[in-house]
Formats: sequence, C-alpha cells, structure tokens
Amino acid sequence: MTTRSEHDLLGDRDVPADAYWGVHTLRAIENFPITGQTIAGYANLIAALAAIKQAAALSNRELGLLDAPRADAIVAACEEIRAGKLHEQFVVDVIQGGAGTSTNMNANEVIANRALELMGHAKGEYRHLHPNEHVNLCQSTNDVYPTSLRLATYWGVQQLLAAMAELRESFAAKAEEFGDVLKMGRTQLQDAVPMTLGQEFQTYAVMLGEDEQRLQEASRLMLEINLGATAIGTGICAHPEYVPLVCRQLSALTGLELITSPNLIEATQDCGAFVQLSGVLKRVAVKLSKTCNDLRLLSSGPRAGLGEINLPARQAGSSIMPGKVNPVIPEVVTQVAYEVIGNDLTVTMAAEAGQLQLNAFEPVIAYSLFRSVNHLTQACRTLSDNCVKGITANRDFLRSQVENSIGLVTALNPYIGYAAATEVAAEAHASGGGVYDIVLKRGLMSRDQLDAVLNPAALTQPRWVTL
Repeated sequence: MTTRSEHDLLGDRDVPADAYWGVHTLRAIENFPITGQTIAGYANLIAALAAIKQAAALSNRELGLLDAPRADAIVAACEEIRAGKLHEQFVVDVIQGGAGTSTNMNANEVIANRALELMGHAKGEYRHLHPNEHVNLCQSTNDVYPTSLRLATYWGVQQLLAAMAELRESFAAKAEEFGDVLKMGRTQLQDAVPMTLGQEFQTYAVMLGEDEQRLQEASRLMLEINLGATAIGTGICAHPEYVPLVCRQLSALTGLELITSPNLIEATQDCGAFVQLSGVLKRVAVKLSKTCNDLRLLSSGPRAGLGEINLPARQAGSSIMPGKVNPVIPEVVTQVAYEVIGNDLTVTMAAEAGQLQLNAFEPVIAYSLFRSVNHLTQACRTLSDNCVKGITANRDFLRSQVENSIGLVTALNPYIGYAAATEVAAEAHASGGGVYDIVLKRGLMSRDQLDAVLNPAALTQPRWVTL
C-alpha cells in the first residue's frame, strides 16, 4: 500500500496515499473502535459539517482572513461533499472521546485534501492549505460539532415528521372506512360502552397529529446555534464580525432561519435542547407502542382471541406451527419504541454529565438522537405501508358483540336509573340473556323506547332521547 507521511504533536505516521483523511483521523480510528459505525453512515451530519465549513470559508474571505484561491478551493470541496461525494472518507466512529474533536478533524482533513487537489497540489501538502489553519479558521470543535448536530438532527426530524404524517393519513383513511362499524369499547380490558371502529382509528390519527406538533416545536430549538463561540463561548481566535456573518452565510446555504444563541458561553456547555427533543421522541415512541399494542390485541386470534380486525399477513409466523401468522409489523415498531426510550435515558445522562464550560459526551447524544430519529422514521413508514393500509374489519362479528354486550345497559342509566340498570346487568351476566330482552321482560321500557335509545347513532356520541 502506498502511503504518505503526516505529522502531529505525537509524531509522524503513515497514512494511505489515496486517503483524503489524515493523521488525526488515523489516530481516532485506532482509539475508538466502539460501534463499528462510522459517521459516513449519517449523511445529514456530513452535509451539515460541509455547510458549516463552507459558510466559514465564505465569511473568512469576506473578512479578509482567507485569500480567494484558498477560500474558493474550500468552498468547491464543501460543495462536492454536500452533493454526496467523499462521504466514504468520513471514517471515525460515531462514538468517540474528545467532545467530537475527531469528527471535526476528519472533516477538516477531507476538505483540505480535496481543496489541495483542486488547487493542483497533492494530498498532504498542507503548506499550501492547512486543515486547521485554513479550513478550521475562526472555529473550534466546540462550536462546529454541536452546530452540525443541530442541523443534522433538524433535517432528520423533518423526514420523521413526513413519515408520521403519512402514517396519520393512513389511520385517518381507515377511520373513514370504518366509520359505520359498531363495536364495543373497553376500559381496563373489560366491556364498556359501544363506539365505532372508525372512532378508535381516528384516535390514533389524532395522537399522531398532536405528536407532530410537539416534535415540530422541539425541532425548532435546533435552529439556535453557537457557531463563532469557538473554544468555550468567548469567541477566542474569531474575528469580531465573524459571528453574525457566519450565521447569515450558513442560513443562506441551508435555507434555514438560524439564529445565534444570545449567550455563547451558556450555549457551548448546555445540552438542554437535545434533552427536550429526545423527550418528545420518547413521547412519540410511547404513543406508537401503545397503538401497536392495541393493533396486536384487536387482531388476536384468529379463533381464540378478540378477532375484531385483521392485519395483513406479511410472512410465515412459525417454523413448527403451519398456517400461523404473527403481527410482525406492530412487533418491530414496539421494539423501536423500547430502543428510543432507552436512548432518551442515554441522552439524559450524557447531558447531565457535562462539566464546567463543555459537555464532552455529545457524541453519544448524537448517536442516540440519530438512531431514535432514523429508526422512528422507518418504523412509521413500515407501519403505514405494511400494516395499517391493509387492515380489514370483521364487521358482522363486531356488531354481534355489541348486540350481546352487557355494556349496553350503561346507555339506559338516564331512563331507568343506576340501581335498576345494575340489576339488569347482573341478571344478564348470570343468565346469559340480552339486556334488551331483560329490560322488556321487567317492563322497564317499551320496545319503541329501547329502539330509540339503543340505536347506533345514540350509542356512539352525545345524544339525549326524549321518551
């Protein structure tokens, strides 16, 4: 293998000649073999890093800190990376010590070496354009890395919101389809009062809509950045005019309405926005898991369960029991929910562990948030496409359950009183008879009165029948 020699404070090391990364990245590869997942797998993060470096180069050129040839080469290299090139050169593990320094160094080296090529020089000829002196000018890992996490997370959340909207629409479509399907509602798994299957599915759509709103609100916290804070928030090594300029440049490049934190020292050490966003992701996960538990329960059977709905068959369910089909899509979504709940605890502990002017544990916060967002996005998509859209209702069975339910007696409370209704319920339970017939037998109401009170329209919405 052909190599080139690079130098850092620890000495000289040989780097593959064709690698765009350099000695700092090499040491990170050796030091952090943790997850086996490199940042190359997080396209939003790489795009964010490239946009930040491009905004910095444009700002530094405007301020007269970076000459045009170097600035133009850096900008061109960043444009290529933002277009999807060289992502495979981002090779450091997503979890790393150093508060994200290895990620920032990896970006600096890749951009510098590509810029050197564009200037007609060989990789590693840093006397012409240096990763730290030029690509990282007016910057620190401590403002670049958290800003890149915020941008990447914001973009990821927008993809999640789109997937949630699609799932919500699928539930809403089923709610309309099942609007005339009468069934028994249950509280604490016991028969309660009638409702429609459409009302049940509309509930799932409404829950998703509420969570979309909360998630959109939390995601906007990601648009407040600390770029220009440099090491601890005092702006050391940055031009006095750099902070507002780089924010404008980055906003223009990304199309986002970014704002600079009002107190950069606070912003450099605080991870509260990540904690809040993670909490909302947990809320989404909890709601999705509850919904999937409902779907599994409602579809249980086919002969010895509730059997109210049918989930589309996706694959054989057993290697030993012929014909068995399992609710695999709700099951996988529930597992994603458990993962997100665990990730939220990781984010919480990592945020709490920050000390003084910097939180060194943002890499595991990033890893947890990225996984939560990405996996929830895929979970919503598969739940919509491979489950909800194909659900059918066992209409006749559901209606028969309502007609035979003791829960119907609740609707009679206003007309025969709680005490009499309790006696009717007890007799129905003991005898197996129907509420309708027992009320007639006891002479509590006439047939016409019962028909008026117990018709489906009266059972599933507020309505007072004058007898």
